[in-house]
Amino acid sequence: MASPAIVLPEHCSEEKLSGIWSWITTVDHKRIGVMYGVSALSFFVLGGVEALAIRTQLAMPNQSIVGAHFYNSLVTMHATTMIFLMVMPLSAAFFNYMVPLMIGARDVAFPRLNAFSFWTFLFGGLFINSSFFFGEAPAAGWFGYANLTSIQYSPGPGVDFWALGLQTLGVASLAAGFNFIATILNMRAPGMSLMRMPVFVWMTLVVQFLVILSFPMITVALILLSFDRMFGTNFYVPEAGGDPLLWQHLFWLFGHPEVYILILPAMGIVSEVLPVFARKPLFGAPFVIFSGILIGFVGFGVWSHHMFTTGLGPVADTAFSLATMLIAIPTGVKIFNWLATIWGGSIRFTTAMLFALGFISMFTIGGLSGVMHASPPIDLHHQDSYFVVAHFHYVLYGGAILGLFSGIYYWFPKITGKLMDESWGKVHFWSSIIGLNVTFFPMHFLGMQGMPRRVYTYEGGFGWDLWNLCATVGAFTLAISALIFFINLLKSLANGEQAGNDPWDGATLEWTLTSPPPVHNFDLMPKVTSERPFWDQKYGSTHGHDDTTEVAEEEQLPAEIHIHMPPASYWPMVVSFGVITFFGGWMIHPAVAVCGALTVIVGTVAWTFEPE
Repeated sequence: MASPAIVLPEHCSEEKLSGIWSWITTVDHKRIGVMYGVSALSFFVLGGVEALAIRTQLAMPNQSIVGAHFYNSLVTMHATTMIFLMVMPLSAAFFNYMVPLMIGARDVAFPRLNAFSFWTFLFGGLFINSSFFFGEAPAAGWFGYANLTSIQYSPGPGVDFWALGLQTLGVASLAAGFNFIATILNMRAPGMSLMRMPVFVWMTLVVQFLVILSFPMITVALILLSFDRMFGTNFYVPEAGGDPLLWQHLFWLFGHPEVYILILPAMGIVSEVLPVFARKPLFGAPFVIFSGILIGFVGFGVWSHHMFTTGLGPVADTAFSLATMLIAIPTGVKIFNWLATIWGGSIRFTTAMLFALGFISMFTIGGLSGVMHASPPIDLHHQDSYFVVAHFHYVLYGGAILGLFSGIYYWFPKITGKLMDESWGKVHFWSSIIGLNVTFFPMHFLGMQGMPRRVYTYEGGFGWDLWNLCATVGAFTLAISALIFFINLLKSLANGEQAGNDPWDGATLEWTLTSPPPVHNFDLMPKVTSERPFWDQKYGSTHGHDDTTEVAEEEQLPAEIHIHMPPASYWPMVVSFGVITFFGGWMIHPAVAVCGALTVIVGTVAWTFEPE
């Protein structure tokens, strides 16, 4: 029987989906994913420039390329940019683009809320970085410890930009979190039970629960900080009965789950890439899934290992030390399952596969140095030293960013219809691995030799000169690797080889679609029979599925299928503008904040009554 004709709403015609205005008003999850990706990679460049300035300053002793205060601003903004404006939104780009495709849905549960989340993130990121042009950038560290953030020690507007901007980013993250939880739990294709969901979708789901449970805590901490700075309260002022440790508890209650918000998406990507390029199902997939859930759960119980030096006492130190050691178990489970997936496989060393393997090795190095800090005596020795800097950069660059690069090379053909150049890609990979290790491995030695974090210069003769120079050379090597990536990206977009619909012989539902996918994703809702539905379709089901059932159902399909898709809307951007005006307005005048709140109310009402 011939396939039925697909009838879309008039607003989904190709003519109506062209031009800049269509991007501004889009509610299509795929376009929003692309905008998240472009924004994140733009902030990646900014954060990288800040890192190069830091490393140039520290290349040799007694340099004064930048002053102490501006150096502190660079350190603060580099970390804030890379964590909140690069890794998180680049993960969100994959959530937005891939999750509906992988679960067989036509869109996310709340398309306009999805657009609102993106615009709120973008406005928040621009707001924080605008601090460079309005007085000064924040210079109290990305962790914002009290009392460094008080009016007494940070009298300029930098900390206000930081605190209010992060609250805006929190609104964006919470909106996305609720949206994706609703999407994954309610919009899966027929037959896709929870245990048949791809591992990447599972990790996405865990991350969204971490977001909605952890971001309220940092929001409370930031509100109290803003009240201290703007209205004269004393939540963190010890002279007036406040407690600086309150900030640390609230911040790290958010901060440690945030580490897994950053790393779990990369773990999910690696769990999708390895089976495809090893030509084997993921070994022990249920264990990988449940270990991810356990990582998210236990991650809320280890925050005070960041506070061993604050004098919590032996009982608290022991409890958090044990919890920190415990969380290494599910992480180790994932690593051994990935290795077992590779073992005996028919491996294709594509660029995506190389980055996935690089993720495993580099993340393992970072994890080993992290387990060391579960011991309070060792943590006391390493606290505030470059050893800690080495640890979290191996976890976040060697882990999260390498995993995200693997995802870019893996899904780029599906998003664009073109292949990225494999030769350039492998040069990018090896230069990244070399640059990563030359930059961050010497920092272990610097930390062991006593070099503290966040010093903007140092005297010669401490044994730090050579390792700092090595780290700077490595940083510029990483910059070259990033340049190679962007050249490859632009070159492939312009003249890349046509990919076809399934260039990698994929196993999940997104590879059943054209590249790029149509506006409505699926003509007919797919029927899922296992965790590898496309392999079942291509090579036969291993679950005893009777294909005659689908044929019988297809024979009764109508000649036309009318698909409803939500129309474009500019109200999400208007409401987002109201949110940033509300938060930013407190730095100008309360009346501006009131105008922002009114914009949110009016925009939300108009959004509510907009036709579906």
